[in-house]
Amino acid sequence: MKKHAVFIIVLIAVSMFLYNAKVLCLSDVYKNNIYNPGNLKPIDSVLKVKVGDRAPNFSLPAVSGGRISLDQYRGKKNVVLSFVPAAWTPVCSDQWPGYNIVKDIFDENNTILLGITVDNIPTLFAWTNQMGTLWFPVLSDFWPHGAVAGRYGILRSDGISERALFIIDKKGIITYIGVGDINKRPRLETLVRELEKMEK
Repeated sequence: MKKHAVFIIVLIAVSMFLYNAKVLCLSDVYKNNIYNPGNLKPIDSVLKVKVGDRAPNFSLPAVSGGRISLDQYRGKKNVVLSFVPAAWTPVCSDQWPGYNIVKDIFDENNTILLGITVDNIPTLFAWTNQMGTLWFPVLSDFWPHGAVAGRYGILRSDGISERALFIIDKKGIITYIGVGDINKRPRLETLVRELEKMEK
C-alpha cells in the first residue's frame, strides 16, 4: 500500500475517534434517543448477488426530496451503497457521520455514496438532521418494505437490512461486497483500499 494511503488511513482513524467523540455527545437529546437493540445475530440473510454481477437497479425516495436511481450514475460515477439496519441505533449513528471525514477519498476516486435503510422518510429526516449535514444522499427502502435490500439478498428475517457495503463501477458491475457483523462498523481502511482500485 502506498505511503500516502497509509497516512490517510491513520488520519482517518484519529479523526474518526475525535469526530465521533464530539458528534455523539453534542446533544443529550440525541444521546438519550439512541435505541440500543442489544447484540444481534451477526448475519441473518443470504446474498442474491456476487462480485461481477450487474447491480440490480432501483429507484428510491431521498430524504432531500425526489427519487434517486442507481442507473442515473451509469457511465458517470462509481457508486458505494451503504446499507445500515436502522435509524436511531448506536452503530448506524456512528457509521454515516464518519463518511463526512473521508469525502475527499470518494471525490478523488469519482465515487458517490448512497446511504440506504428500511426506515421511512420522516424517521430518516429527523435522524439525519440530528447527525448534522451528510454530504451524500440518504434513501428510504421503506415501501415496498425492504424491496431493494431483498433484491440484493441482505434483508434479515426481522425486516431490517444487514450492515453492508456494495461497490459498483461506472458500468454498473459489482466490484466489492462487504456484509459484516451487524453489531460492528465496517472498517474504513477496507473501503479506502477498494475505492483506490476503482480508477486504476
